[in-house]
Amino acid sequence: MTDLSGKTALVTGGGAGLGANLALGLAEAGATVWVAGRRAEPLDALAKTHERIHAVEADVTDETAVQAMFDFTGACDIVIANAGASASAPFTKTDLATWRQMVDVNMTGAFLTLREGALRLKGAEWGRLIAVASTAGLKGYGYVSAYAAAKHGVVGMVKSAALEMARTGITVNALCPGFLDTEMTDRSVANIAEKTGMTPEEARASLEKMSPQRRLIRPEEVTAAALWLCGPGSEGITGQAVAIAGGEV
Repeated sequence: MTDLSGKTALVTGGGAGLGANLALGLAEAGATVWVAGRRAEPLDALAKTHERIHAVEADVTDETAVQAMFDFTGACDIVIANAGASASAPFTKTDLATWRQMVDVNMTGAFLTLREGALRLKGAEWGRLIAVASTAGLKGYGYVSAYAAAKHGVVGMVKSAALEMARTGITVNALCPGFLDTEMTDRSVANIAEKTGMTPEEARASLEKMSPQRRLIRPEEVTAAALWLCGPGSEGITGQAVAIAGGEV
């Protein structure tokens, strides 16, 4: 078990789904955890489930808001940029507003969060900066060009930042899960069913087929990988995009 007693962690997009699972996993490992998001209700509800989880409202696409978030939480030993959103459309029908939204939430939000996290950790002997990317950051998928571009950008950012911090005690990595068994995928299933005429079961099966294991990835599998990156023996793991995808990539 990774012991994070005495560490402070921040998880953006922490109100539900993977973010909530990450927060609970870090808290169970002993860390004091801040969960951040734009809506107070899910954050407060999660905070009530564990004595070491606390809520902070923030819009990660706003530079001032991200700085204020860290002013509120203080420096965090572990910063996980998990906030994200997905949208699908054919490439030729992807409008500029959708493109900008995907880049703002998925890439700029991760940049602002990890950059500020790194600034607050300056001089620290130990730190872990983790971006939740996606297999879409390692390969292409049809109908999600804006999302895939943003996630590829996150992976590139992580690799570059890791080189700059390689001689410090701070590592920078990306976790790249395949389709997750979360609310975000439920919305994708509903969208596929609506646009294709598939039943929800058929739509879900079409996503499961993306994985050689023929299943969706469980949030706790990603949390386990995050804890591994925070555990003893992880010092040499930096600049990596770790796929958690059943052999898909």
